[in-house]
Amino acid sequence: MNEVVETLRKIEHNYKLFQQQQFSFVRALEHTREEAHDLIRPVSSITQVQCYKDHHCYNSTDRRILNMFISICNDLRSLCQRLETVHPGDSVSNALLEKCKVLLNDSNDFTAIRATYPHGVVNYLSLEEARHRYGGVVSLIPIVIDSMTEWITYMKRHVLYKVSRGRAMSKKETPISQTPSAVHLAAPTSISNKHNVKLQEKDFQEYLAENQRPQQKAPWRPPGKHP
Repeated sequence: MNEVVETLRKIEHNYKLFQQQQFSFVRALEHTREEAHDLIRPVSSITQVQCYKDHHCYNSTDRRILNMFISICNDLRSLCQRLETVHPGDSVSNALLEKCKVLLNDSNDFTAIRATYPHGVVNYLSLEEARHRYGGVVSLIPIVIDSMTEWITYMKRHVLYKVSRGRAMSKKETPISQTPSAVHLAAPTSISNKHNVKLQEKDFQEYLAENQRPQQKAPWRPPGKHP
């Protein structure tokens, strides 16, 4: 999981550099669309951007920024595939992952998606550009990054936490009973019994000594009446 977090952090760093050049990205799309005579339809898929770069891009600056967009999308796609192998999550995490996979599909139509607050990418476009041309393509990467971040956060708080807690519980040793063993109980009992026996024997001997003393005989008198 730590490697996944670090990979996403690097992608976010590259995206910030790309975002700072959004104006150049939009201009590159504008130039290549003109070369392709494709100014009517909106930019609606990764494949379309790839096609503009491969067949209608004659400017090194335009090619560099278009490459940057495609490279970030490829990195996100690779990370998405990796997330599937990290841990078999649940319905919530799987839904987030499926959303990312659909958005990053080369032929997926992202025309209708829009990144909202705190992202301001759409606000940097003119009204016409935002509505009919580039609102979807500039929103793709931030929406996917948000979904992956949400996936990681959810997995840490719910799925992985439960698993680690369950393992910890299974490793707990059964508490050793604090009940004294029979041997320890028997020892003081035996000593007490012996003490009582000795006391009884002492009393008995004293009883015998008192009751077996020879009785003093009355002085002998001759037969007859005596006063």
